[in-house]
Amino acid sequence: MEETPLKGTLRYTVFKNGVPVEQVEESNLIVNGARLQMAHLIVGDVAQRSINRISVGTSGTSPTVADTAITGAFTKAVDGFTYPANGQVQINWKLLVSEANGMAIREFGLLTANGTLFARRIRANPIYKESDISIEGEWIIIF
Repeated sequence: MEETPLKGTLRYTVFKNGVPVEQVEESNLIVNGARLQMAHLIVGDVAQRSINRISVGTSGTSPTVADTAITGAFTKAVDGFTYPANGQVQINWKLLVSEANGMAIREFGLLTANGTLFARRIRANPIYKESDISIEGEWIIIF
């Protein structure tokens, strides 16, 4: 069976005291859990299947399709969705100055309502999250 890979792009801006200090745009890995969630959605088994949370964590281990969790996770609800083009959904999110302080953020993940990891991305250098740092981002999934 040939599988066409789903694609994703993670974009975010890191702010220090409200001033942008870093902008990132990178592709991400859609993990196996995403395929299972989408298979259920297609046949109408929709309970708890939608992406509704962003998670940040501390692991720098390279992503694999078998990944199922974010290490040392701070997780919160996403801010909303848009549809920038045919076959795309953009998930908007923010990490406020009051959230995840003291964490060395190395990974990002999208989670469904039932806790399934949908996509994962790591960064080479951690973001040392303190009360003067906020992050605003968007995660685009391309079908």
